[in-house]
Amino acid sequence: MQDFVTKYGLPYRATPFWLSLADEDPKTCARNADGVPIDPILAQVLPSPAEARISPLELRDPLGEAGNTIFERAVRHYRSRILVRATGQCFLFCRHCYRRSLLSSERHFLDGATIEALSKYLTTHPEIREVLVSGGDPLTATDAQLAALLETIRSVRQPILIRICTRAPIVLPARITPALVDLLKRFRPLTVVLHINHPKELSTQFLEKAEALLGAGIPLHSQTVLLRGINDRPEILTELFSTLNLRGIHPYYLFQGDLAVGTAHFRVPLSRGLAIYEVLRRDLSGLELPRYAVDAPGGGGKIYLPEGIAGQKADSWLLLASDGSIHEYPEEE
Repeated sequence: MQDFVTKYGLPYRATPFWLSLADEDPKTCARNADGVPIDPILAQVLPSPAEARISPLELRDPLGEAGNTIFERAVRHYRSRILVRATGQCFLFCRHCYRRSLLSSERHFLDGATIEALSKYLTTHPEIREVLVSGGDPLTATDAQLAALLETIRSVRQPILIRICTRAPIVLPARITPALVDLLKRFRPLTVVLHINHPKELSTQFLEKAEALLGAGIPLHSQTVLLRGINDRPEILTELFSTLNLRGIHPYYLFQGDLAVGTAHFRVPLSRGLAIYEVLRRDLSGLELPRYAVDAPGGGGKIYLPEGIAGQKADSWLLLASDGSIHEYPEEE
């Protein structure tokens, strides 16, 4: 893997396996007028000059995680669950990442003191039913590091659902070893949530690893970000979600792009996203269709679309959060 800092604010990192999924050479690939690769695999990982154009609407912390942090790297937006950023390290750095401003300061895995703080918090908050282990990518850690964290969560009480949020099976299938599958199996109830954006990511190697996880009784769910020039056509998403469903992977969420710094060139106008989703609702079955959602800018939480739309202004959408508050999301060109 290559790892170096670019002038666009986010390190470049990609696995050779991920790059092998592309139809073009990263060094000579075709790019659009903004300098973004046309190939959907390369577009997700190669830096481009478009990242240097910062919209005044963009935020370093678009989901408002700082305001919902309960202790270092632990975020609680919702009563029943918390999210733990186990590490800022990834196998590849997605150019559309909404945590791109956080990753560089959180490269190391959670230390013992933070894991102990998590244990104490879970012990005193029995209303928490789920722990999301995210990052970065938690599977960049060693099996021993993962086991220490999962043992802490599981020792508090049972049942509590553990979600592992990762791209590892897609970008580095070799990481999904029999030993890792056995480790994850030990800590059930546990589910793996995969970040998958395009049918090209569904390699034979990935599907084999997915089958191994499913065979061990570990449910798989997918999350997809709606990305301009990558998957913003109904036929692409239909192929992706229907194939995932056939392989036993539940299409869980389709996310509208967050207002992360330097990502405007990836965001699809919400009006277009709604039109795409309307086609998906017509063409996909209930098992194939994910929920379309947006994280309200600044920490308003997840809002489902189209039902969460409360109205429109000249250049923005009004979104109704679960607590009754109204948040604005821009209608961009």
